[in-house]
Amino acid sequence: MAYTMPPTPAGPVGSQYCVCKVELSICGQNLLDRDVTSKSDPFCVLFMEVNGKWVELDRTETAVNNLNPAFAKKFIIDYHFEEVQKLKFALFDQDKSSTQLYEHDFLGEFSCTLGMIVSSKKITRTLLLGNGKPAGKGMITIAAQELSDNRVITLSMAGRKLDKKDLFGKSDPFLEFYKPGDDGKWMLVHRTEVIKYTLDPVWKPFTVPLVSLCDGDMEKLIKVVVCYDYDSDGGHDFIGEFQTSVGRLCEAQDASPLELECINPKKQKKKKNYKNSGIIIVKSCKITRDFSFLDYILGGCQLMFTVGIDFTASNGNPQEPSSLHYINPLGTNEYLSAIWAVGQIIQDYDSDKMFPALGFGAQLPPDWKVSHEFAINFNPRNPFCSGVEGIVQAYSACLPHIRFYGPTNFSPIINHVARFAAQATQQETASQYFILLIITDGVISDMDETRHAVVQASKLPMSIIIVGVGNADFAAMEFLDGDSRVLHSHTGEEAVRDIVQFVPFRNFRNVPKETLAKAVLAELPQQVVQYFKHQNLPPINSEPA
Repeated sequence: MAYTMPPTPAGPVGSQYCVCKVELSICGQNLLDRDVTSKSDPFCVLFMEVNGKWVELDRTETAVNNLNPAFAKKFIIDYHFEEVQKLKFALFDQDKSSTQLYEHDFLGEFSCTLGMIVSSKKITRTLLLGNGKPAGKGMITIAAQELSDNRVITLSMAGRKLDKKDLFGKSDPFLEFYKPGDDGKWMLVHRTEVIKYTLDPVWKPFTVPLVSLCDGDMEKLIKVVVCYDYDSDGGHDFIGEFQTSVGRLCEAQDASPLELECINPKKQKKKKNYKNSGIIIVKSCKITRDFSFLDYILGGCQLMFTVGIDFTASNGNPQEPSSLHYINPLGTNEYLSAIWAVGQIIQDYDSDKMFPALGFGAQLPPDWKVSHEFAINFNPRNPFCSGVEGIVQAYSACLPHIRFYGPTNFSPIINHVARFAAQATQQETASQYFILLIITDGVISDMDETRHAVVQASKLPMSIIIVGVGNADFAAMEFLDGDSRVLHSHTGEEAVRDIVQFVPFRNFRNVPKETLAKAVLAELPQQVVQYFKHQNLPPINSEPA
């Protein structure tokens, strides 16, 4: 897919972008009972308003047979201080395995802004039906927490000789992890998968943010595990529990696991010779940092911006108003709009703000040979322009001095930037990431060479943004944008990652200019993080976990 509006614009993190992630914990109280023979099986769906429409962001797990659920699944949202982020929390009673919401009974909803939740930290509100009336006595509680601590904890756990609970078979155990809430009550943080028919379960390793598990405090007591015996009717049996801290869990090493007794307090009181209800084994506990785009930027990573401009004849004579290169009385055109939209955001992340600006597809003086890689300031040794203004000035100045020609070859400019990105890899630090903005009006002539160039560039600290101007058929551009399929070179080699983002400018002619910037840069932060993580490169000034 060439472009769909992301639920939350995931652009670069700067003054006008999100500076943190917020985790939302959801509980329901006194929900409507829609099931005849049992209680409702609720799940919560989170929507965000985008362009006047509700877009689903995420949904929790289903709480079986429970009118007062505390959902283990958390919603994590990028928080934008400068935006009104409208959210809707809708609860449904799961009746079928379908993902379609209309297949499930509606239990009520609540709408508010993220700012309202964050400013209160925790809110409890009445759930409403579609007609605006209360959904019985149903209430929803939403608690917000900033995920500023990027440490994550990965636990690998098992059990041994757990108490047998089922009359005719073995237990179906799973673990639940709780931390103390502000109100002094235990708050559910994580629930493992159920392991069927065993008293010696081995759970899959799982990773949760350290802030979620213990508020980042290694010594804070957490309650593991209220170790239940899972029953599909929601009436889980309690096997046992223990309290510990992350600091204690960290004593577990691959070679020497940590063993903790699972205690059932009622049995302990009743039986004199009670020992335990089984052993929980912490096979390994590792704390690492899950670095974000912001971590890399704050660590000193520079975004190196290059512009490539299409000067082929299909653009039309720049002196005529029908030309895509015609600069209108307001001093702009679609090429300049794209340069401004992307450049004014990216320039904040480059300390010297000197950007190479290259052209392709034109005949150059004095011999009028076609060039597919020329400096638009006509200084090949120093193609740099000072800031976005410098690019705009060089662009306007070069128009009268070149002849639009062809063909439309992308690969020379992609390979040009890739050479610099390859040099940056020799530093073996997360210090530079290269962004090539190509603005073009038409069909690529050297598709095989371009595919090969993109596949090779996918191994480098580099992303390519293509803005299509005019009304041409951009199917080939959408092919390069690997959102829906992995890009292959003409020899069959796969791209290591998706590094191309294509956007047709015509979709943004009648919207605020910020919308184009968000669309064009939507995938960039994750591409930066993905590359450096793949190379095992932490931010330059990062602290150990």
